[in-house]
Amino acid sequence: MRLVQFQTGSDGPRIGLEEKDGGNVIDLNAFDPSLPRRMREFLEEGDAALALARRAQESGQHILPRSQVTLLAPITNPGKLICVGLNYADHCREQNINIPEEPIIFSKFPSCITGPYDDIIHPAESNEVDWEVELAFVIGKKGKHIKESAAMDHVVGFMVAHDVTARDWQMKRNGNQWILGKTFDTFCPLGPAIVTKDSVTELTALSLSDPHKLGIRCKVNGELVQDSNTNQMIFKTQALVVWVSRFVTLFPGDVFLTGTPPGIGAFRKPPIFLKRGDVVQCEIDQLGALRNKVV
Repeated sequence: MRLVQFQTGSDGPRIGLEEKDGGNVIDLNAFDPSLPRRMREFLEEGDAALALARRAQESGQHILPRSQVTLLAPITNPGKLICVGLNYADHCREQNINIPEEPIIFSKFPSCITGPYDDIIHPAESNEVDWEVELAFVIGKKGKHIKESAAMDHVVGFMVAHDVTARDWQMKRNGNQWILGKTFDTFCPLGPAIVTKDSVTELTALSLSDPHKLGIRCKVNGELVQDSNTNQMIFKTQALVVWVSRFVTLFPGDVFLTGTPPGIGAFRKPPIFLKRGDVVQCEIDQLGALRNKVV
């Protein structure tokens, strides 16, 4: 299933299912008005909510034409937005640095989340805004000290993320603390959908219960700038769930960004950064694509 948040006017968010990537949307709140209208609260209802969504999908009812729907970020109010640095082997080679022995964890504030097709605001405070396509996953079940064998039981699905970064604030300012450079408003487009881990593509029959064989790319103004595969991830989904849950309790709706492959602007010679008017497309096979204009 492809879980989405959407709106059709000024009525606020609703929960839905994309019939396919870019397809029409099934209105889950119309199918069952008792359902929450926000994704985090929907996920807190657990397997019962997902089972209801499957019944709605099978019913063929309450289908909205895509032209009548505006997609929002699939989740806009996570309790935690957890990020992983230096998590692609080819990205480490790009910088000529050693592969980390433990996951490098940082955070973005949830207020930086924006929709899959919304504008990215280029802040006046930065001259070095950069791109980072990333695989994201979403927690669907509460847990602490989670074992690797049970880790995927706590993941509901996957989506595309763009970890927009102000490199001057990440690397040169604020004592080299990363968070300010990572968390300007609109610096985390998400979506277009949370693709549930049990989904199987018709083309390849590859189950997203093992999402570490997916092509991952970023284009700026149509030019391919990042092109890799999630098989380059050093710490896979299960390992990240285990590691972070040693320190904090994970709750439904928590979002992980799992790192970026090589090709970011800061390491080009000379460096290249985003400017107002640029269009950035971040895409991952089977999951879809984000398309955001910098303004």
